[in-house]
Amino acid sequence: MAVTAAAALDIVGLGEAMVLVAPADGQPLESALLAGVHVAGAELNVCAAAAALGARTAFASRVGDDPLGRRVRAAAAALGVDTSLLGTDPDAPTGLFLKDVQRDGLRRVYYYRTGSAASRIDLADAERILARRPGTVVVSGITVSLGPGPERAVSALLRGARAAGVRVALDPNLRPALGPVPEQVLRLRSILSYVDTLLLGTDEAPHLFGTADPGAVFDAAEQAGVGETVLKAGADGCYVWTAGTIRHLPSAATVVVDPVGAGDAFAGGYLAGRARALPGYAAAWLGTQLAARVVAHPGDTAGLPSASEADALLSEALTLAG
Repeated sequence: MAVTAAAALDIVGLGEAMVLVAPADGQPLESALLAGVHVAGAELNVCAAAAALGARTAFASRVGDDPLGRRVRAAAAALGVDTSLLGTDPDAPTGLFLKDVQRDGLRRVYYYRTGSAASRIDLADAERILARRPGTVVVSGITVSLGPGPERAVSALLRGARAAGVRVALDPNLRPALGPVPEQVLRLRSILSYVDTLLLGTDEAPHLFGTADPGAVFDAAEQAGVGETVLKAGADGCYVWTAGTIRHLPSAATVVVDPVGAGDAFAGGYLAGRARALPGYAAAWLGTQLAARVVAHPGDTAGLPSASEADALLSEALTLAG
C-alpha cells in the first residue's frame, strides 16, 4: 500500500512512466495475436526497488486521464510507492511504447510519447516535490530530454533541493531515441555540480567524461562537483569509491532472463542503503543483490525481494558495514 501524503519521504523520483505493450506469444509485432501490458519507467523502477527495502518513496510525474494513466497509478501503488505527487493531465495522453522481439532475436522499441502528459512536467511539479522535503530526489537524463518543461522542472528541482538540504541523485540514462546523445550530454553536464550521487554506467561514462576507467571517472566527476559516484559495470558488477580506495563488487546475478531494469534496481538498492546511513560499499552490495533478482525475471520490477527477504538483505548489509 502507498504511504500517506503526510508521511515523510526518503526518496522521490521525478520522471516518466509509460505503458509497455509486448507480444506474449513469441511472435513479432506484425503477426502477434497475444500481448502483455506492463508499466515501465526508470524513476518509478528506482522507487519500487527502494520501497522493497523499506524506504518511503514517491513517484512524481504526470499521466493522462485515461485507462493507461490509471494503470500507471495502480501499478505504482501496488509496488508500495506513494502516488500523491503523480498528477493527472486531462488534456494529454499517457505515453505508450511497444517492444518488438524479431525472429533473429533482436529487439526494437517503438515510442509514442510526443505530446504525452509526462512531457508536460514543469515547474509546478518541482515545487510540489520540494514542499515535501524528501531526503533524496532522483532524476535522470530521460526526464531532462523530454522537452523544455521537464528540463525546467529538473533545473528548478536541483537548485531548490540544494537550498532545502535535499540530496540529489542522477542516473544519466542516455537514450538515442530522445535525440542526439551529444546534446543530452551537454544538458547533463550543466547540472552535475548540483548532484550528490551520480549513478553512472560504464557505457555512458565515455560520453560524459571521455573515459570508462574507474579512477579517471571518479576524478572527473569530483572535478565536475559531484558528491559521490557509483560506476555500474553491468555483468562486471560495479565500482565504488570508499575511504580513498576504489572497490569493485562483482555482479550477484547467476541467471539472466531479462537485463532490462537492472540498473534501476541497483540504484534503488543503493539509495535505500544510503538512506539508512550505510556506507557506499554496503549500499552498493544491496544494489547488486536487487539487480540480480530483477534480471532473473521478465519485467522491470518482478523479482524484487519480499519483506522477509529484504530484512535478511539489510541485516547482511549492516554486517558488511561493520
